[in-house]
Amino acid sequence: MPEPASGSTVRVMIVDDQAMVRQGFAALLDSQTDLSVVATASDGDEVVELVRRTSPDVILMDIRMPTVNGLDATRAVLAMPGMQHPRIIILTTFDADEYVFSALRAGASGFVLKDASADDLVSAVRVVAGGDALLAPSVTSRLIADYAQRPEPRHDTARIAALTEREIGVMREIATGKSNAEIAGELFVSEQTVKTHVSRILNKLSLRDRTQIVVTAYESGLVSANR
Repeated sequence: MPEPASGSTVRVMIVDDQAMVRQGFAALLDSQTDLSVVATASDGDEVVELVRRTSPDVILMDIRMPTVNGLDATRAVLAMPGMQHPRIIILTTFDADEYVFSALRAGASGFVLKDASADDLVSAVRVVAGGDALLAPSVTSRLIADYAQRPEPRHDTARIAALTEREIGVMREIATGKSNAEIAGELFVSEQTVKTHVSRILNKLSLRDRTQIVVTAYESGLVSANR
């Protein structure tokens, strides 16, 4: 299970309208030496103020809440000016939730099912905190592909104009769910070279992580749901 660099602690916020979920997740995450729960909230309307006060690195965000849902709360957090935005993991009870698609497009770094194992939940927080792909990239890729099949997907081809041909090739492979090692084998380059290309794609397109690369690849028309 991946862990942050030695000595670093990932600050986590948990947002869920069910008290038992908040308490259970908090107890689990606080039991890890490299994770610390700095805030909890029962609804999305509390999130922005808590982010200002506690500066979390990662937010576990329930998608369905009674007053302000996780989608609107995600948008509000990522629109906050003058700060480094936390990475957001969407919590949902089923992987075809319409809100999940919208949240990924709005800037969430991925999602995890509420019935995931303890190990998977802890791993999800660590992986997203490190800016890497969340759990199985193929799952996120499948969700985005499904969303892309919906009526009139938006194709913003100008978005990727700054990329080189090789960077576009790497982006296309990421969008199909391949890991860096798999991409290296596919393109006959080293894994370090792939990592360099991924970093350049993120910088050129002002994206936070690989999940957003997948979203942009589908929105730009670089890959299609039938690929």
